[in-house]
Amino acid sequence: MSAREPRRATPEASPALRAEGIAKAFVSGKVRTQVLEGLSLSIDAGELTLISGPSGCGKSTLLAILSGLQKVDAGRVLALGSDLTALDSHALERFRLRHTGFVFQGFNLFPALNALEQVALPLHYLGLPDRQAQERAMQSLDEVGMTPRIHLRPGELSGGEKQRVAIARALAKHPELLFADEPTSALDAANGQIIIDILHRIARSHGTTVLCVSHDPRLTHHADRMLSMEDGRILSDRRAEPLHHEA
Repeated sequence: MSAREPRRATPEASPALRAEGIAKAFVSGKVRTQVLEGLSLSIDAGELTLISGPSGCGKSTLLAILSGLQKVDAGRVLALGSDLTALDSHALERFRLRHTGFVFQGFNLFPALNALEQVALPLHYLGLPDRQAQERAMQSLDEVGMTPRIHLRPGELSGGEKQRVAIARALAKHPELLFADEPTSALDAANGQIIIDILHRIARSHGTTVLCVSHDPRLTHHADRMLSMEDGRILSDRRAEPLHHEA
């Protein structure tokens, strides 16, 4: 399988993500907890959308469903025109590999690999030759300011540096969709701001659709759209003022 050039958003493009009447519940013993019920939502292409809300409100579950990491109990999810709810596990895994990038609170790095190897690894799964994978990994690490640290392993990096490596790994695939779950919660203020700036730049410079779940209020100054959730429902849906759309 060869690498695919990223598809960029246009003003006339359909929503990058659409949820239609999705429901999700979790069962533990005899207790059934309804997390989402009949939720519908559209996410525009090329924008940074922030989902916030108290712990347990369903925002991380919504992110996992929209990214194809979790199945719905009812409803459907369309991503880049594909109905994720109709895909089998193999097709869903292939879709995530080719079209999505993920950034998690816990970084999800391999302890034995250095930064360059971390970023190049998914590119090998995409079928890129070693040289091309190395070049693209270097470009992504440079974009997040990690060039001087490419030969260091996670144990030799700070929390902020680990998160930058994780973002570079996602970015190197040229994803149309980037999902970030609490990307700044484990970081101090300075490193958190660096990560926020990088996510903002990815949406602006690459035309990537960035969907971020976070409690961090600083993200509201960079988001195109802000969704607030509570008890599995979207309570408010606000768009940024025109000034926030300036690069």
